[in-house]
Amino acid sequence: MLSRRHFCCSGLIAGSLLTLDRAFAADQCEVLTRDRQAALSPDDALAKLKAGNERFVSRDVQNCDLIAQVHATSAGQFPSAIIVGCIDSRVPPELVFDQRIGDIFSARVAGNIMNDDIVGSSEYATKIAGAKLIVVLGHSECGAVKGAIDGAELGELTQLLAKIKPAIEACEDVPGDHTSKNKKFVQQVAIANAKLAAENLTKTSEVLRDLVAAKRLSIVSAMHDVATGRVTFLG
Repeated sequence: MLSRRHFCCSGLIAGSLLTLDRAFAADQCEVLTRDRQAALSPDDALAKLKAGNERFVSRDVQNCDLIAQVHATSAGQFPSAIIVGCIDSRVPPELVFDQRIGDIFSARVAGNIMNDDIVGSSEYATKIAGAKLIVVLGHSECGAVKGAIDGAELGELTQLLAKIKPAIEACEDVPGDHTSKNKKFVQQVAIANAKLAAENLTKTSEVLRDLVAAKRLSIVSAMHDVATGRVTFLG
């Protein structure tokens, strides 16, 4: 049976841990300011996203006061990264990286392909707004990739899917049928598509190329597994 002294001490310890938890949460929920953004390196920005995905997969996401963040970012935004991802409803970047208001830019288009608008948005996010990292985020079971593999045609979607063809051609040596029914082939094309899209950013944009050369920006590709939520960054 606990004595009164033990009970009081236990209460003090629990109270101290609660205070520490709240202090930690408050620090983690603090929005990015111009100074905090400037202090981040591209590697810091990448580590921030990796830690966030680990929290997401581990079911240990941060609970922040989003309205407080709305107010704190109302005068300006200073995100650490821009995620170029697919429109797939299973891959919302803010959720899979456990990020909140003001943390990241999010550009989404079917098949996470590159076009002038995505490149221009990336230039704004980095050169103008100061983001240190671009992540091209592909994902498993991608409908756009499957459509491109099978030669689907539908209005303006036809020309969008054509941008995935270089990734299909890059995977011509993958064994098995080259149809959307071959899951291994679909996955390899999705990986190649994310990698090629990341490479095309610097090939297309002198602005981004100069930022990378100055080590003010990193551009990486990654794959999200819709079955587990895990994001794997590609070499």
